[in-house]
Amino acid sequence: MRSSILPAFILLLPLGEIAGFVVVGRALGLALTLALVMASFVFGVILLRRQGIGILRRMSSEGRNGVMPGSDLLKPAMNVIAALLLIIPGFLTDIIAILILIPPVRDLVWRSIAKRFVVVNAERGFSAGPKPDFRDGSRNSKVVDLDEEDYHREPDRNSPWSGKHLGD
Repeated sequence: MRSSILPAFILLLPLGEIAGFVVVGRALGLALTLALVMASFVFGVILLRRQGIGILRRMSSEGRNGVMPGSDLLKPAMNVIAALLLIIPGFLTDIIAILILIPPVRDLVWRSIAKRFVVVNAERGFSAGPKPDFRDGSRNSKVVDLDEEDYHREPDRNSPWSGKHLGD
């Protein structure tokens, strides 16, 4: 069910944006509608420059180090997402961006997605997020933990990629 929601949203978003342009254009007129679109674009660019792309690099670096991105990174990261949504022309994306900029909504979003993060570090194992319980023997787990001796592949001498045929 969830996998079909995102593609449907992506397909319906442009239609909603066009409808939003029509409704706002009829209510305010062409010049004011274009002024609103340009103002949201400029505000998005200013917000993106203020937060910078550095916050995304910092989140990536913390993820690689096995640290779960915390709430101190939440506000700037959500501001970057809101800025990108403001840059996209349209009123529906602007409404979503404005909602993301509201702290209680931002906290609600963080609480809903934080429990889905699992940060794995090869040296330390699981460092954050839900820890899978392998004792129950469930086959629904998406995590496969293999040691070096568990995964071993013998070279196939008949494979053209093995390098054995290059000198023949």
